Amino acid sequence: MNKKQLRVEFKNRRNNLSSEQIDNYSLQIANLVINLPIWGYSFYHVFLSIKSLKEVNTEPILAILSGKDKNIIVSKTEFEAQTMSHVLLQDSTVLKLNSRNIPEPENGIEISNKQIEVVFIPLLAFDNLGNRIGYGKGFYDVFLKECSKTTLKIGLSLFEAADSIVDSQSHDIPLDYCITPNKVYRF
Repeated sequence: MNKKQLRVEFKNRRNNLSSEQIDNYSLQIANLVINLPIWGYSFYHVFLSIKSLKEVNTEPILAILSGKDKNIIVSKTEFEAQTMSHVLLQDSTVLKLNSRNIPEPENGIEISNKQIEVVFIPLLAFDNLGNRIGYGKGFYDVFLKECSKTTLKIGLSLFEAADSIVDSQSHDIPLDYCITPNKVYRF
């Protein structure tokens, strides 16, 4: 299927999930994250879940990272410029919903893209080759291109892989891993 078809299919599949299912799947995903060989790093970027879009709930992953004394980085979106800035999440960080219901830090210590070693990526769908489909705005494409070539890219998905994304482009940045409730994909 192409990106457009997969976006429609996976949005519909997500919309059919209850809050309880999403929380259970998110906990299963977090339990699989614990076993990844990623714990030697210091700077972990985690998206803050958009509940209205029924994204994977990243609170369990945030708790794991905090328990391991890792530096947790979260994004602030600049919609007009189609970019994101990144802020160190601290106990004193104030989070507020922006105009699109995305939780974001109000202020904080800015972290450069090159410092980020592991990125947990929201997505709608992915395929068996590690190609991913987001919401189509390209924010993560821009962000990931500015990260170090060695930055690990980990997708979080409520569903298993699609067979293929037929219209993937050479400039699309593939995942290194994708975690679903039942499986860890390594690419």
